[in-house]
Amino acid sequence: MGDVAMSVPAIRALTQQYPNLKVTVVTRKFFKPFFRGLKNVTVFEADLKGKHKGILGLYKLSKELKILKFDAVADIHNVLRTKILKFFIGGNFKQIDKGRKEKKALVSGEIFQQLKTTHQRYADVFEALGFPLDLSNPNFPERAKLNEKLQLFISNKDIPTIGIAPFAAFEGKLYPLEQMKLVINQLSKKHNIILFGGGNSEIIQLNQIEAQTPNTKSVAGKLSLSEELDLISNLDVMLAMDSGNAHMAAMLGVKTLTVWGVTHPFAGFAPFNQPNDYALVADRNQFPKIPTSIYGNKQPEGYENAAGSVSVEAVVEKIKSII
Repeated sequence: MGDVAMSVPAIRALTQQYPNLKVTVVTRKFFKPFFRGLKNVTVFEADLKGKHKGILGLYKLSKELKILKFDAVADIHNVLRTKILKFFIGGNFKQIDKGRKEKKALVSGEIFQQLKTTHQRYADVFEALGFPLDLSNPNFPERAKLNEKLQLFISNKDIPTIGIAPFAAFEGKLYPLEQMKLVINQLSKKHNIILFGGGNSEIIQLNQIEAQTPNTKSVAGKLSLSEELDLISNLDVMLAMDSGNAHMAAMLGVKTLTVWGVTHPFAGFAPFNQPNDYALVADRNQFPKIPTSIYGNKQPEGYENAAGSVSVEAVVEKIKSII
């Protein structure tokens, strides 16, 4: 999900800087709301668990795409599926350079420096097709108008609203939940808190926090993705891990504070257009092997709560300064 959300700023820039282009995004149906409001952009739904599953399914997908007669294809994912599609489709097909060699050097400790951002890597693909992009002065959509249902998630309209997404795909990315509860408790005294998450376990935990904390509402399991995006667009700031929620907020132009565990912004996955100091990273004096992996799925013993080296006070004070 994060990869798809990160593509939105680059595609928005592409359509704004080249208004005569017609762009078709091939992605899962679930992600279609990400691209709403982008001019000259349509979404072609890839049914990767149904008719487009497996090699035969990808062949069917390629035949369906060929009917649309593209002048060029930008593969900004570069995985096995898209490599197979490249074979089937052919033509002017450019693929992203994910920088695997330098990322391997980063996690092995050979280097510790900022690598090219994923957003710039996306832009590089479009440049290879003849459409160089400038990502330095982005435009964002206006805040969505909230319907009555969504307005109920903002307890007090006279105080700022903070979104908090405390979960991530891997344990090594997580800020310890007990510390996050302390953050929420402090911020909820003078701010609205909206909690984001998904899945049965997260829904239960977030509902418990909601019940115990004033000015706090959980949207987990209650809204569609499109509704969540409407709500996110109205936040004053989003607090998230190195996760999809951070990228969803950033693609909408929302100020986004991230807390990092065993991963690190140097790998190029920081949310779009956010200042460097909006990323609170784990203490490398305590955890010198960070980043231990690019995606957070690998961590040495004892690194499970690396993000916890960022103090509750540091998170709270940073949020207050951003607001």
